[in-house]
Amino acid sequence: MDALGRKVLVVAFDGWNDAGEAASAALRVLREAQPFEQVFQVDPELYFDYQYNRPTIGMDAEGRRALKWPEATILRPQRRTRGVQLWLLSGVEPSRAWQSFAQELIDVALREDITGIVALGSMLADVPHTRPITIHAGSENEALRGALALDRSTYEGPVGILSVLGAAAEEAGIPMASLWASVPHYVAGHAPSPKATLALLDRLEDLTGAQLPRADLARDAAVWEANIDAAAAEDDEMAEYIHQLERTRDMVDSPEASGDAIADAFERYLRRGGDGPGRPGRGSAPRG
Repeated sequence: MDALGRKVLVVAFDGWNDAGEAASAALRVLREAQPFEQVFQVDPELYFDYQYNRPTIGMDAEGRRALKWPEATILRPQRRTRGVQLWLLSGVEPSRAWQSFAQELIDVALREDITGIVALGSMLADVPHTRPITIHAGSENEALRGALALDRSTYEGPVGILSVLGAAAEEAGIPMASLWASVPHYVAGHAPSPKATLALLDRLEDLTGAQLPRADLARDAAVWEANIDAAAAEDDEMAEYIHQLERTRDMVDSPEASGDAIADAFERYLRRGGDGPGRPGRGSAPRG
């Protein structure tokens, strides 16, 4: 656990990297559990295309109508405690100038003496909602892989902002791990996916050693699963498809399943691509 150090930046971006809103919801749970203060926010004029990520308007705390612009913000905990502390980086995946965007955020991480980074993401995949959510934990940092038993992806192809941020972090000497939750693709209409959010927080706690809040995620996950069970009970085709996924998952999880077989199955997720987390599909890739 010490491989990531005592000041860990947890990262999640809305949109492409966030199937079922699982990753962004995990950051919201962390943010609402204790007070944070903003230490940096990117200039939205430099990085966002407002025709793609439009500003919104709503009421502010004083009851006035105010514009809210796309953003990416780093927060640090207001209370300094012993043990591991988590900084948060949340926002919208940028539309342009990704290298500058990543470098600006890494410069702030260096200024804050961040010792490690964990990126959270979620993808649509061919997995059943009735089984534990699969979390793929990986890193490009050799020392981190050895210390935390993480995988190294062999995927080649288009990536998201998390990969760009990871490359910048590695170049700056900050070790970074990534956690990707596999969200059942057929429940895309049942967002958010609290079961996936809970699985991400569980794995994040394992990696960092920090004690993390869970809010009402256990209850919400049970309700989410029950609602999908009810929908499947009224659709024979959907129910049979879920049974097929369960059989496949149980074979992978059986004692006879080899590590190579599991790795091969994950690589198939990576190489399918095409649908993106916002649309139903038969498997999206953690290419972020």
